[in-house]
Amino acid sequence: NGNGSTVIDVTGAITENTTWTNDKIYKLNQKVVVDNGATLTIQEGTIIKGTPGTGSLASALIIARGAKINAVGSASQPIIFTSSSDNIQIGQTAGTNLDENDRGLWGGLIVLGYAPCSLSGDITEAQIEGIPADDTFGLYGGTDPGDNSGVLSYISIRHGGALIGEGNEINGLTLGGVGNGTIINNIEVVANVDDGIEFFGGTVNASNLMVWAQGDDAIDIDQAYSGTIDNAVVVLGDFSDHAFEIDGPEGTATGSFTLQNATIIGNMVTENGEYADYRSKAMGHTANIFAYGFKASSDIELDNDGVATNYNNGLLTFGTWEIVLPEGVTDVTSLFANKAENVTVTGFGDTASAVTLGSQTVGATTSDFAWTYANTAGNLGF
Repeated sequence: NGNGSTVIDVTGAITENTTWTNDKIYKLNQKVVVDNGATLTIQEGTIIKGTPGTGSLASALIIARGAKINAVGSASQPIIFTSSSDNIQIGQTAGTNLDENDRGLWGGLIVLGYAPCSLSGDITEAQIEGIPADDTFGLYGGTDPGDNSGVLSYISIRHGGALIGEGNEINGLTLGGVGNGTIINNIEVVANVDDGIEFFGGTVNASNLMVWAQGDDAIDIDQAYSGTIDNAVVVLGDFSDHAFEIDGPEGTATGSFTLQNATIIGNMVTENGEYADYRSKAMGHTANIFAYGFKASSDIELDNDGVATNYNNGLLTFGTWEIVLPEGVTDVTSLFANKAENVTVTGFGDTASAVTLGSQTVGATTSDFAWTYANTAGNLGF
């Protein structure tokens, strides 16, 4: 390509076991699908670049149900998904021409499985957000909680979120019906238009997650996701919305998430920039959260009657929150808002306490994120 790097164009379906090596750059042209029965192995340090495009022309790497990805990077050689306009080259961990405000330059990474989801109408499978309805490789959901979609470890996903329809963008990392036979750890998403990481049902556990400067929500839970998210850092950018957006079941099937050991850092510029929004009958447990840098108008919210009822019934519970109070706020419990129209709650916010920066006893183990692009480019000091 004129600069000494070998660029491999990749298009369409991968139907047999394939390995991508770190002596080449792989360019995704539109949607590349690892098909049922195939495994894509990606060596540590490999760079994958997505091309620009919207709608059906949006680029993405999709691991379909029944397929696997074996992508194991390392702290010194993460696997990097970025835009084709990023000037990063083989052997580098960052380019020089893009930053956290460059979003939507390609699609994202989508992993789909056969694990249970609570879907509207009690159907067992649905089409994943971000993929047009006529693309059957976008189906997710099933009846196998132990389904195995492979391994994702030390992965950096940058500058994604291409638009495929009005108000419908691809997330940085989308997990649809992914089972707990899958291993997911040490993932960062930077500068995505929509959500950073979204869990649509499924049972997969995920640890050491970093999201920086997303356009919508950093960590989003839907459709009775029933795994554990452990050790996460969220750094809101100038256009970010919630650090956490938590939805519950859409059908009669239920499930309970655990979200624990997280540090969430606000942004005084973003118009929204909330701590968390619990919605639509969310069920699960949130604990050991440390938060600072938010505006006085930001809140932790029970959004409606259904989720407030679940809180009263002990289906939605909260452990320790430690919050550095925004200027003008004197009562930490005032940050916990019940927006239900017809259901009152008591004790919401009682597990929270006000702390000063540096005195916190909960939150993420931030040293686990020293390897990330966000830590370096964002001067986070982890």
